[in-house]
Amino acid sequence: MTSSPPDNQTAKDPAKARFIAISLVRLSGALLVLFGLMITERRVDLPWALGVVLTVAGFFDVFVMPKLLARRWRTPRP
Repeated sequence: MTSSPPDNQTAKDPAKARFIAISLVRLSGALLVLFGLMITERRVDLPWALGVVLTVAGFFDVFVMPKLLARRWRTPRP
């Protein structure tokens, strides 16, 4: 005989999903910055301009996107 969890535990928590999404955006931005810097330092054989674009896009993902997502998902004030 197995017991099933209560109904309130089976419902998905949107706050947890949003936290994970914001964390993944930050992580992907950090990886973009690292890869872009590797390109600009000539450790990866790709065009230098691509490295600059990836670095700028990564900084945008790390610093701007989490704030935009948090603002979009904010609970409306009554």
